[in-house]
Amino acid sequence: MDAVIENLPLFLEGFRNTLGLLVLAGIGALVLGIIIATMRISPVASFRGFATVYTEIVRNTPLTLVLFFCAYLLPYLQYSPGYFTLATIGLTVYTSPFVAEALRSGINGVHVGQAEAARSIGLTFGQTLSFVVMPQAVRMVIPPLINVFIALTKNTSVAGAFFVFELFGAARKVTNLRGDEVLAILLAVAAFYLLVTVSLGLIAGRVEKKVAVLR
Repeated sequence: MDAVIENLPLFLEGFRNTLGLLVLAGIGALVLGIIIATMRISPVASFRGFATVYTEIVRNTPLTLVLFFCAYLLPYLQYSPGYFTLATIGLTVYTSPFVAEALRSGINGVHVGQAEAARSIGLTFGQTLSFVVMPQAVRMVIPPLINVFIALTKNTSVAGAFFVFELFGAARKVTNLRGDEVLAILLAVAAFYLLVTVSLGLIAGRVEKKVAVLR
């Protein structure tokens, strides 16, 4: 483990960048996913069509291709804020349809009578969704959403192939320095990932119990 201890600053830097990608892309995917889910159930046909096409295309496109587009084509189009930001954009776009589908399943799980009752007292589509349907839907889909964010945590490793120094980038650099300790280095990386994913799972369990009590 001396290879890990000696290079702990590199691992911590990679871990910090991994957490940064997770938080920023997670927030972005949640916001974009809510928008896409809203469009999927919109009474406007063009919105539904756009959201459906977006979801099917992005969800069935490999993450590597999405990040390749962000890392190489966006700079070619004169947008180059840095590889970390470009990776965040790619992860946000890739994760958003999974968030949207999780939310849509929750929305479909809310009894249709709730929406009809809201419309009968004069609430608009936006008000019905915001104040009646969405709060109930979010409670139903907390476990699936946490699973999406756990998958996002692991997907941040792909950003290492596109010049972002995250955990696997740190592991690659330390391996070049200490090739005799590959197993210990990989175990250290796995421990960092487990720290995030297990924590997310525990948070999901606590939130789910609280939501169950509120119901």
